[in-house]
Amino acid sequence: MLVVSAAGPEAEAYRGYCLEAVAARYDVVLITPAVPTWEREFIADFEIADPDDAQALAAAGQALAERHELAGVATWTEWYLVQTARLARRLGLPSNSPEVMEAARNKATARTLFARHGVPSAASMTVRSLLEAALAAETIGYPIVLKSAARAGSIGVIRVDRAEELPHAFEFAATGALDGIESTKLLVEEYLDGPEVSVECVTHRGYTTAVAVTRKTLGKAPFFEEVAHSVDAADPLLDQVVSVATAAIKALGITDGVSHVEMRLVDGRPRLIEVNARLGGDMIGHLVQLATGVDLARAAADTACGQAPDLTRTRHGAAAIRLLYPSASGTLTHCHFDDGFAARTPWLERVVFQRIVGDTVVLPPAGDMFSARAGFLITTASTAEIAQARAGEALSHLTVAVEPPRSASTA
Repeated sequence: MLVVSAAGPEAEAYRGYCLEAVAARYDVVLITPAVPTWEREFIADFEIADPDDAQALAAAGQALAERHELAGVATWTEWYLVQTARLARRLGLPSNSPEVMEAARNKATARTLFARHGVPSAASMTVRSLLEAALAAETIGYPIVLKSAARAGSIGVIRVDRAEELPHAFEFAATGALDGIESTKLLVEEYLDGPEVSVECVTHRGYTTAVAVTRKTLGKAPFFEEVAHSVDAADPLLDQVVSVATAAIKALGITDGVSHVEMRLVDGRPRLIEVNARLGGDMIGHLVQLATGVDLARAAADTACGQAPDLTRTRHGAAAIRLLYPSASGTLTHCHFDDGFAARTPWLERVVFQRIVGDTVVLPPAGDMFSARAGFLITTASTAEIAQARAGEALSHLTVAVEPPRSASTA
């Protein structure tokens, strides 16, 4: 089994459980941009290549194919979806086509396909300039959402309530779009007013199973930074959103793999935000396994190798994650958790710090999830409500403090 993955401590913190789960079933060979460190105990072989370099990726894949009999290839890294599909085609391995992955990655293309197939979604217009954005906003009607056509992690996504806010918001969204691999265009979209959820789905040979619903908590407007998630095996919302999630996956042409389908409930009805054609981030796959027993990382590997995934529920509980952010941008002065409390609370599944004292953290609008987040904690319980309450209790035993930049403190 070939895995294409990002490298570094952030990959370990958020995707380490994926590699561990896949290695428990398959002999894993890895393509990664840097020399493996923590990955070594889970892999049989590796090649170093930048997945954004098509020739380097192809050469690395060919080298591994010559040394091993490959059954499939997968990635859980958003930025590598199209490249991995192209590699699969080159190596003759089963995969969704690169064209399907491009449609999933490009939000404008996806919106067109949703509309064509009758999937309830947001009104959307592609723009290239502030003038075009202003015209689109007047057509759609405020409030609107500005976002990149091909980014992820809520980077560069901002709500705009009035026309006078548009110039600043356009600059923020355009900056977020600069690193877009497939597209640097922007979208002006209808603001969907309602609770945000995602549906974690597994598709095998064209048949999709909705495994779980993830309920989300967002940070302060006008940004869309996600600060908490919870999964409950008994969530009644799953039956309400499954048809829209499966229709969206079908509209994109996805036939195999794990999908993270984001939507909002507007007046109680699901409306599509986007389909991420990979395992959800922020440890959501781990939450699903804690709550239901279904291993989404293993399911991703199975479908990539043409095998039917085991989606049998063996647990009936709940889990929650709280993503840790400081109250302001600055230099971390304290980053500590009460170890005694952790020892007394078996429902505290883990606490992970991504930063250490002395690191600089930068919140939006100047920063994003990669520059702002200090870590996360995960709790378990019989229901999502209890898991969320326990996460709040655990937070009271956590210290994340910063010293603001000198210019800001003296202003």
